[in-house]
Amino acid sequence: MPTHLVWFRTDLRLHDNLALAAACRHPKAKVIALYIATPKQWAEHEMAPRQAAFLQAHLNALQSQLALKNIPLIFREVEDFAASVAEVEKVCDAHQVSQLFYNYQYEINERKRDALLEKTLDTVMCQGFDDSVMLPPGSVITGNHQMYKVFTPFKNAYLRRLKEGLPECVAAPAPRAEEAEEMTEITLNYPQVPFDAKLFAADEKQAIARLRHFCQQQAAEYEEKRDFPAIEGTSRLSACLTLGVLSPRQCLHRLLTECPQALEGGPGAVWLNELIWREFYRHLMTFHPELCRHKPFIVWTDKVAWNQDEKALTAWQQGKTGYPIVDAAMRQLSETGWMHNRLRMIVASFLVKDLLIDWREGERYFMSQLVDGDLAANNGGWQWAASTGTDAAPYFRIFNPTTQGERFDKEGEFIRQWLPELKAVPDKAIHEPWKWAEKEGIELDYPRPIVDHKQARQETLAAYEAARKA
Repeated sequence: MPTHLVWFRTDLRLHDNLALAAACRHPKAKVIALYIATPKQWAEHEMAPRQAAFLQAHLNALQSQLALKNIPLIFREVEDFAASVAEVEKVCDAHQVSQLFYNYQYEINERKRDALLEKTLDTVMCQGFDDSVMLPPGSVITGNHQMYKVFTPFKNAYLRRLKEGLPECVAAPAPRAEEAEEMTEITLNYPQVPFDAKLFAADEKQAIARLRHFCQQQAAEYEEKRDFPAIEGTSRLSACLTLGVLSPRQCLHRLLTECPQALEGGPGAVWLNELIWREFYRHLMTFHPELCRHKPFIVWTDKVAWNQDEKALTAWQQGKTGYPIVDAAMRQLSETGWMHNRLRMIVASFLVKDLLIDWREGERYFMSQLVDGDLAANNGGWQWAASTGTDAAPYFRIFNPTTQGERFDKEGEFIRQWLPELKAVPDKAIHEPWKWAEKEGIELDYPRPIVDHKQARQETLAAYEAARKA
């Protein structure tokens, strides 16, 4: 009787898990599962303590669900990815594994690890799957067999592929014949901060229920509501996608069940667009691995003379810039480990274009805080905001933080939620409270703006222009 090993990584689910389904296809095979924690590697990549808590919760939930299928989950801890290959080899030897199944990860270190793994395990058949994407990297390319450098043509080609045939979802496996051993609770050796279970699904069943609810109740109105942070208009499923508690194929099929015209631009199309953005950044990272090394996509932007201003960086991180929409967003991030997507763009633009601080400082800080921290999406978003990446906003397009606040939080409902020190400020003055306080002779426990936007804009334009000509 053969033994099959499933190595779980960022795919912590039973439903629509391509590696797990393939391992379970042989009716008589013994199936065992493995998860390897790599705390040193996580620390090097600034994994957020809230993401570690979220990961630990989902590992224990996965272990329980696998046990119901009579599949034991072996937990191991090593320092880094290189050491994980030797650990897999030990597990394969100890259990006489004939085949190893895993889902691909597209970051450069992970790809090197998998290449080493396949060389090392000469007596074990290795099978990898493109599981964290709807369509595999390399399947949506230009006529010249190149990766698209701009999102819109990529999206159009992507939609054409989806219309030709949707990627299928595979069922969760049936219980195996052999009973699994007793479980031991998994504890990660990594700093943790509790995540809010009201904001983020704590197991796969909850994640599927939230996906269903969002697609039934909110996806059709996503386009109208998604930009307003005071409204619950987004799915909050990003953390589940990051750890693979949900697959993008599940999201696609559930969306099309509830919004059948989404592929044709009808209701639900804008949320589908967000799923395709996620794919775009994953495909891009596969074709351009230098993005994993914090290199800008647009080479000349590496010559921008960034400000080395620790005081301004700290003010941004702590939500004390004097721009209420920026500060409310940064406080939301500190308190919850999550930030509304529109606000991610606003605060990123502020750090790079108002403070002229290197986008990589922001990218790193986000990863250290976000429950949904994902290298490809986070890097793509920061490079878009900094005008250093593919499909970037032109460097001369600079968000005005005050008008952004007026547009997307007009009455200051979101601002007051996170900046209680501004509760007494009237709606009309909420975006420039210092002006109102000055006029009324009131002392506010809130800073004046740390930078003048108009002046900062001119300095940023000059810095980018100088780099472009250098």
